[in-house]
This record gives sequence, structure tokens and C-alpha cells, in this order.
Amino acid sequence: MTQINQLPLNPSIDFTQMIQIQVKNALSEDIGSGDLTAMLVPATQTAEAKVIVREHAVICGINWFNECFKQVDDNAKINWLVNEGEQVQPNQILCKITGLARSLLTAERCALNFLQTLSATATAAKQYVDAVKGTSAQILDTRKTIPNLRLAQKYAVTIGGGHNQRLALYDGILIKENHIASAGSISKVMQQAFALNCGKSIQIEVENLKQLQEALDAGATSILLDNFDAPLLREAVAINNRLHNKAILEASGGITLDNIREVAETGVDRISIGAITKDIKATDLSMQIEPHMT
Repeated sequence: MTQINQLPLNPSIDFTQMIQIQVKNALSEDIGSGDLTAMLVPATQTAEAKVIVREHAVICGINWFNECFKQVDDNAKINWLVNEGEQVQPNQILCKITGLARSLLTAERCALNFLQTLSATATAAKQYVDAVKGTSAQILDTRKTIPNLRLAQKYAVTIGGGHNQRLALYDGILIKENHIASAGSISKVMQQAFALNCGKSIQIEVENLKQLQEALDAGATSILLDNFDAPLLREAVAINNRLHNKAILEASGGITLDNIREVAETGVDRISIGAITKDIKATDLSMQIEPHMT
């Protein structure tokens, strides 16, 4: 298995084991008691397959793809013609696979599901990263991920050149509108967050400039600017820039490829985009199998 990047938010995670578990669960879901259709093919029949991409994409998920075939049949051989993170063109051959025809047929769908989903995530992330090139803004993901594929998708975001927001609820404090309402005020909820002394990042979401000033006065060092338009974002950046110890400002909400450049040019430090993990369209891939003639 080729080496993959470790998520910067949690480098202690065993990614090899994670991939094995994700693939095992996916294969179990798909195969169950057995692949009935593959049994129509002679057990000794061998074949060669090739995977072709039908659109421009950033390839991501090679290790998940490989693991699918490994768990179905460790004797299957895969020859990759592209690298993880490589930008590919329509009709490009990504890899060739040889082995028992039954094995190739059984592993096909799960392997493609992982590859096309993670490639779609990496491709979407790169589109947003490219859109803000030349500015100081970083593109971040969110927790709006496909259930049980969060780590995989957050990995794919980094392959596309993006960065990871907090991994999960345990990985940092993000104070939102309902937290503020429940605590009573921004100052009170910030005091409670500092009192936890959890050793994790503390970020607070604000909805207007008044709340921004309250958060800054309360000692906030990371602030999420929710649904601010470009003029308000510029005002927020100007207010923050007057401070000796500036907070990290992150824009979020209503941001698309059409307006992200304008958002980035306001001077915010980070832009978080839920769409790069939740609104993706699977990369168009196909696997073509040719039996070996005997």
C-alpha cells in the first residue's frame, strides 16, 4: 500500500487500519453472503481490467481502491498509471488490474465508489483553492461530511490543496448561536470555554459587527464570520487589524465559486466551505474488463 498523508489535526490515527475497516464494512454491505452474479463466470477465468476517467479530476483514494481488491483477492495485481493527487484528463487510463474475473467483478463497485467519491472531494477542494490563489485566504472543510467517511473526505480535502477544520466535536470548541443563547451572552460563554482549559482551539461564530466586537472584547482569538457579505467582511477585517493581538477571521456561509474570490480579497484568513464534502458529484469513472482467452 502506498504512503498517504496523515491528517494534521490528528496524526495519531492509524490510517492503514482505518482504511481496512472502511473497506471491510463496504464489502460486507455489498457482498453479504456472496456475489451471485459473479458465480456465472467460471471460477478459473482470468481477466484484465482498466479504469478510465471520463472527466477532468484530481485523483484521490488509491489506497481505498487497492484495499478493496486486496480484501476480495490478494492475488489481484494493480498497476497504477497515475499518482495520488494527480490531475487527469477525460478518457485517461488510471490503472490496469489483472486477476480472476470473479474477483475483479466482485471488487469493482466498492473500489470505484471510494475512488470516485474521494476524487470528487479532492477535485472540489482544488477548484476553491485555485479560485483564491494570490490571496492569503486558506480553504477549509467542515463537519458536513458523508457519515462514516469523515476522515477519508478530510484527507481528500488536503489532497486537493485545502486544509482541515476541526475533525469532530471532541477536537475543538466552536461556539455557535445556540451555545451563546444557552449560556446567556458571548462574554459568559467565552468565560466558560476558557475555564474548561481543554487544550483545544476555541472559536466563536458571530453574525454581525456588534457581536464581533463583543467576541474580541471577551478575548476571542478565532472568530467565524457567519453569512457576512463582502462589505461587512472588509469592515470586520479593518476592526480586527486595529488590534495588537489580532484574531483569526474565518468567513463561512453562502460562499460559492462565483463569489469566493471577492470574499478572499476582503483579507479574511480562512474560508470554510461545506460544499467541498457534502455537495460533491462523484467523479465519472468506468472499469472495463476483458477476459483472457484460453
